[in-house]
Amino acid sequence: QVQLVESGGGLVQAGGSLRLSCAASGRTFSRYSMSWFRQAPGKEREFVANINWSGGSTYYSNSVKGRFTISRDNAKNTVYLQQNSLKPEDTAVYYCAAQSGGYYRALSAYDYWGQGTQVTVSS
Repeated sequence: QVQLVESGGGLVQAGGSLRLSCAASGRTFSRYSMSWFRQAPGKEREFVANINWSGGSTYYSNSVKGRFTISRDNAKNTVYLQQNSLKPEDTAVYYCAAQSGGYYRALSAYDYWGQGTQVTVSS
């Protein structure tokens, strides 16, 4: 069993930065591939970024590539999402999720989800 708790969201002006954190419980964190998803009001939850168990491979959606960076610290059981050059269209609830296998962009492939953290970008 893994519990995920996100933090770091908030209100920021366009062009600003935020760093989201996702703290995981349990001793098996390093076995999981981790991702960030987001859900804007009235829209479906969408993939943002993924990092494999070792941190050696990362993947991003086209909409955030070059602006967001995902990283992890297995010693601290934590995954991060550094968000730079934020845009109003990045406004959403951001969720971290853990998977033991499967296609990283598929919501159904994830075993555990956090409760989400709100990011609001003003223009």
